Amino acid sequence: MFITKLYKSLALLIFLGLPLTSYSEPDVQVGFSPEGSARELVLQVINQAHTSIQMIGYSFQATDIAQALVNAHARGVNVRIVIDKKRNRATASKKAMQFIASNGIELRIDGHYHIQHDKTMIVDGKIVETGSFNFAPSAETENSENVVVIRDMPDVTRQFINHWQSRWEQGVAYQGK
Repeated sequence: MFITKLYKSLALLIFLGLPLTSYSEPDVQVGFSPEGSARELVLQVINQAHTSIQMIGYSFQATDIAQALVNAHARGVNVRIVIDKKRNRATASKKAMQFIASNGIELRIDGHYHIQHDKTMIVDGKIVETGSFNFAPSAETENSENVVVIRDMPDVTRQFINHWQSRWEQGVAYQGK
């Protein structure tokens, strides 16, 4: 009985000329700081990564985000990060950068712009996390910030990947100085 219904459904799809592949509906989530939902959403996206995280950031100081990235790398996720060269000269930034680099994560710095103000992660080639949220403690607890997570929008994701790739290529390997 089930097989008969399945064949009839497939025949109808073929007759109507509809594709046999399934597509997920786009999904968008938002989070805000200092209320805490921005931080939670960023950490959730990192913790759910399976294959890759391509991150680009302006400020990079948050120890919890750095630890989540190291944890992702330890479970086999390919983590690659590009951050702004000028913004990350402070001790807290250098400490986070050294922690990332010493744990085997590829880290590049980009000084081609007055500021590289991007704050984005592309996860598994299909999830984009972006918004005003800097990867810093002040973004988590002091500033008014936002995070937008976009899922299942391949054209948007592709544009973010292309942008990230251009900044990756402009960046230079972090030397731990």
